[in-house]
Amino acid sequence: MDIGSSESLQYNFSIIKAATNDFSEDNKLGSGGFGAVYKGKLIDGTEVAVKRLAGNSQQGDTEFKNEVLLVLKLQHRNLVRLLGFSIEGKERLLIYEFLPNASLDQFVFDQTKRILLDWETRYNIIKGIAKGLLYLHEDSRLTIIHRDMKASNVLLDAEMNPKIADFGMARLFKPEETQGDTSRIVGTYGYMAPEYVRHGHFSVKSDVFSFGVLVLEMVTGQQNQHFQHGDSLEDLLSFAWKSWRNGTPSDIIDPTLKIGPSLRDIIRTIHVGLLCVQENVINRPTMASIVHMLHSFSVTLSVPSEPAFFDSSMKTSRIENPTTIESINEVTISNFIPR
Repeated sequence: MDIGSSESLQYNFSIIKAATNDFSEDNKLGSGGFGAVYKGKLIDGTEVAVKRLAGNSQQGDTEFKNEVLLVLKLQHRNLVRLLGFSIEGKERLLIYEFLPNASLDQFVFDQTKRILLDWETRYNIIKGIAKGLLYLHEDSRLTIIHRDMKASNVLLDAEMNPKIADFGMARLFKPEETQGDTSRIVGTYGYMAPEYVRHGHFSVKSDVFSFGVLVLEMVTGQQNQHFQHGDSLEDLLSFAWKSWRNGTPSDIIDPTLKIGPSLRDIIRTIHVGLLCVQENVINRPTMASIVHMLHSFSVTLSVPSEPAFFDSSMKTSRIENPTTIESINEVTISNFIPR
């Protein structure tokens, strides 16, 4: 499928302009390096989220077409649905389904909202994300590596079902291919696997690492980059590992959770998260194994090895241009936050 043959999904620019009230500030949901995101309403009443790429956007035509072509090929209940696109002159628009509960980070990292996420809800979100990644890695017609898995790139529908979003940085491979190399490091610090940050190597196991970070964030209710224990800031992966090794994994559980009989399940989930963030790529499980672990408590889990620790010296010495890495994700389709 190419853009030229997808007329049924191509919207006239004037229709989207009208739907967003001429891209008014009142309809603006977010902005950043790629441009801005607006809420719109089509003539038939359908609410949409419109990603409008800036004229000087870091996401060029290649990446725009990448996102369009990729998402058009994907159909899964845990992936955000692309409704269409628009190309007119220098204008590049992506039209997505509008999800009323915004993105996962708006809940899990918010002191007030994360109380709404009981363990059952969090666990269902974790399982849904795992199923979405499994589809990308193994069950779609192509092998797809997302390369930017993080809480803000998971959108939530009205029933709090997760949908993986933002495929602008994703890479497609033939079914028999599972890895690649790049000199352009894109992603978000704190979620990127060490082999990717250091050497530009990425694979399905890079996404597994990011998923592991996300799992531990879901359990703790805190971001990896800003994890706080007591009065001090500490690396989440490091603290989780030390707590596990010392036999006190319950120390990292979000205190707002009413644990009760769920404690065993939560500790097992921490175990799965630690398996995902191991330093050695080979030791990390596949998403197929992870889905199985999350759905069957009879599966015996292997003992995790020490995770990859990120420290400030590696951030400055391994990443040539950290500013680019941060800014490349300033606006994502996860910025569709209803007012």
